[in-house]
Amino acid sequence: MLASQRKKRILDILATEKQVLSGELSQRFGVSEDSIRRDLRELAAEGLLQRVHGGALPVSAALAPFETRKNVQIDSKRAVSRKAAALIQPGQVVIIDGGTTTTEMIKQLPSDLPFTAVTHSPGIAVGLVDFPRIDVILIGGRLYKHSVVTVGASMLESINRINADLFFMGVTGVHKNAGFTTGDYEEASVKRALSARAAETVVMASQEKLNSASAFAIGPLSLASTLVVDGELDAELSALLKKERVTVI
Repeated sequence: MLASQRKKRILDILATEKQVLSGELSQRFGVSEDSIRRDLRELAAEGLLQRVHGGALPVSAALAPFETRKNVQIDSKRAVSRKAAALIQPGQVVIIDGGTTTTEMIKQLPSDLPFTAVTHSPGIAVGLVDFPRIDVILIGGRLYKHSVVTVGASMLESINRINADLFFMGVTGVHKNAGFTTGDYEEASVKRALSARAAETVVMASQEKLNSASAFAIGPLSLASTLVVDGELDAELSALLKKERVTVI
């Protein structure tokens, strides 16, 4: 089997099984693990998978630039956004992460719902300007342009003064082994810090984020209190979420 054929077959296996292990692939194809690792390196360089220790996971499609991501799985994002917006109760303090899914979520909010929104996303803050009963607190810092959110020491210092009811957290991947992941190291740290300031963390996952992973771990699946998804989860992921007492909507 040619290397190109083997790599195509690896991607087929990955799409079906949601993970591949170097040792198992070596035995399956009758080649050395060095050859398999080279295949995985080359596929990762093409952006076709996410390498992890001992193998690889499906790569998240949610790593494209912000303007591109706005049009990825838009119907799926709207579906989860409607369900997520209904979780906000009057008078709550709600942290809203940046991202294309939370951008859709604020469009679903009732115009007369009174609550306090805390966000490190200039876009989310501007999107809430026309909601007369929402008090908006914008957290400043260095702008991370890929996700259009603020990060850095001053941002982290500011959120330590906040105790929120809910945190709507954006992720780029939801995977049974990798947990919740994103594409930037500092942004992953910010998301963990925001989650620690809220009584409950809600993750909205459109279809392209399920069973995929990015380079930087935010935390295990147990970090979330609620996962809002579009469509049915596979049995293995569903069982794991139940074990971790994560409510699935």
